[in-house]
Amino acid sequence: MTPSVREFYKGKSILITGATGFVGKVLVEKLLRDCPDLKVIYILLRQKKGVPGEERLKELCSNKVFELLQKKNPSIFSKLKFISGDILEEELGLSNDDKQELQRNCQIIFHSAACVRFDQKLKDAVHMNTTGTLRVLNLAETMDNLEAFVHLSTAYCRCDLDELDERLYPAVHKPRKIMDIVEWMDDETLKHIEPKIIESEPNTYSYTKAITEDLVAEYGSKFPIAIGRPSIVTSAWKEPFPGWVDNLNGPTGLLIGSGKGVIRTMHCEPSYTADAIPVDVVANGCILIAYATALDKAKEAQFFNITLSDVQKMTWKEVIETGEKWVNMYPFLIALWYPGGTIKSYWFTHQLAVIFFHILPAYICDGLLFLLGKKTFMVNVQKRIGHGLGVLQYYTTKQWCFKNTRFLSLMNRVSEEERELFYIDVSKLDPQEYLKDYVLGARHFVCKEDPSSLPRARKLHTIRYVVDVITKLLFVGLFCYLLYSYSDLFTSLISYVDSSLRAVLS
Repeated sequence: MTPSVREFYKGKSILITGATGFVGKVLVEKLLRDCPDLKVIYILLRQKKGVPGEERLKELCSNKVFELLQKKNPSIFSKLKFISGDILEEELGLSNDDKQELQRNCQIIFHSAACVRFDQKLKDAVHMNTTGTLRVLNLAETMDNLEAFVHLSTAYCRCDLDELDERLYPAVHKPRKIMDIVEWMDDETLKHIEPKIIESEPNTYSYTKAITEDLVAEYGSKFPIAIGRPSIVTSAWKEPFPGWVDNLNGPTGLLIGSGKGVIRTMHCEPSYTADAIPVDVVANGCILIAYATALDKAKEAQFFNITLSDVQKMTWKEVIETGEKWVNMYPFLIALWYPGGTIKSYWFTHQLAVIFFHILPAYICDGLLFLLGKKTFMVNVQKRIGHGLGVLQYYTTKQWCFKNTRFLSLMNRVSEEERELFYIDVSKLDPQEYLKDYVLGARHFVCKEDPSSLPRARKLHTIRYVVDVITKLLFVGLFCYLLYSYSDLFTSLISYVDSSLRAVLS
């Protein structure tokens, strides 16, 4: 008889890499909360200078994401076991005792450790995302009782394709050859040829994820393997708290930057569909993928696109307008200016807006700070924002179709009760409520602004609005004044341009 999900995880020993990451934390919390009869979760953590590994584990357990568990079932944390290791080291830097324990006991591996920076040097990205994965695969190959290996990739691993099915797409280059190249080639030469190597992808993150899928698939005949491909991972839908998020990556940084009045323009095709998936859906998906992979025992790697696809359809314009509505209703306490600006379909108009609404105000602000003897910062902030927007805007000016039939079919393999417990059906998600929780979550969990500060934030928001309107009126008034004062000059200039064009055309 086929076991239920919770029956399957009962007594299981699980290894998780990347447990301190965004998805990793939610995955650990979900397993502890809803699969409490598991035996142990091994957490692979590297030592940090001056901070012992056991302290890092305690630090992880004290994270806000585990708050409900700490209150309801604090003893469950005894099922977490610290394993000192680093995917950047040979054989993961494991001690003999830890290695042997994992080889004897580990039954499920969730490999989510990765460098998610899109601007990472190719060598560093390959070391972390590809060579690091190879080391985990080599360890997995020596395990006596391994039932499932789940590797987290990304739905944007083949950006050159308009449609991504749930199957392997052979990478442009062989992963082992790329690993070899970055080892022997000097940094200057590698930097010079990097654009040519990764030309099929927009950045080193997507490129290394693509070649790593090839590498993982090589082991498909040795033990049961699944590759999960989430799209853009955003705040929690339901668990552990609606709106929970702990980083500034991707849309969260955009939300906070625009909500604080720093970002006022963005290059984006408003009619394109946004594909972003809540982090708790990704965690539930991983749990179900491991369950199905262990039961099916397929002889080749199975692929699951953890995406919205056509289940939920919302354009970038709708997302941004809805987000703007909730930001005005639940404003940030600390902000530079009243939020505003628009998305631009055309690169040229976006660049003009960047000059007038990002760069010039930054220099004016820093100029005033310099005259007042204060530390300048806005120009550097805008440079970082410009770089971040440049990375993100690749994904907001293109559209992909992700097929996720296999992923959605996981719902049919579990009972109605467990379908609700390990929910992956985003058709029930209310976009309006979700985006409201996202704004509140970013405000509370990332910006550390307590909900009790909302009344004061709204007062400040009103003041910023008034200042914004007055400033705009002053600029319009100044422009009209200059136009009136120098009307003869403008008239002469227009006449000159008109006569010149007539002469050219005649």
